[in-house]
Amino acid sequence: MNDSFPRIITLLRTERNITQKDAARDLNISQALLSHYERGARECGLDFLIKIADYYGVSCDYLLGRTSDRSGAKLTVNDLPDPEDNDDNILKGSTLPILNKKLIANSLNIIFDLLQKLDNQDLTNQISVYQMIAVYKMFRILYSANPQNSSSFFSVAEHSFQGFSDASMSIIESRIRALAAGREIDGMKPLADSESLGMSFDSINRDYQLYASSLMNLIRSAEHAMDFSKDNK
Repeated sequence: MNDSFPRIITLLRTERNITQKDAARDLNISQALLSHYERGARECGLDFLIKIADYYGVSCDYLLGRTSDRSGAKLTVNDLPDPEDNDDNILKGSTLPILNKKLIANSLNIIFDLLQKLDNQDLTNQISVYQMIAVYKMFRILYSANPQNSSSFFSVAEHSFQGFSDASMSIIESRIRALAAGREIDGMKPLADSESLGMSFDSINRDYQLYASSLMNLIRSAEHAMDFSKDNK
């Protein structure tokens, strides 16, 4: 089958709080065989793939890891919600999460606008993946804080994800630095001309009137957080 199938069928069962014994009975197979499927020790046939997809109400493509949508739909840009259209009241309580969310989102708008002007797909992809891994790490830390949450939610094991994600971010950052400096790396196309990256306080305020204040505040907050010397005073 593939590496995703065992993890996903285990996740679906634990999410629904169904014991392996009960699931095996419902699927008309032995518990031992279901255990083999969930551990990836045995591969199932097409008939069982369809049966377990119907049992959990998901698509076969989802079970096989071909799509992250449980209905089997292929995600497009137009399917994604626009964070700027969301109601900020979804974040209850302190205004700090709302403020930080806006600072980050608005600053990312500037970064991706600059990347669009550069028209370098390799550099854009590397910066995007770096940011995705950073979000993944924070979400996983929060998810893992509750030991009752199923580890099957992720394909990378709990004991490995910290090292793997840190190493990946380090490698990707090295690629980004090389590409931005105009050096080819790993067969990727380097930035040919950095002329469009000429910036000043005035030009940022002029070109990004809606987002400039957010970026300046994010820079100030980030550098304040990096000033560890205050801990020694």
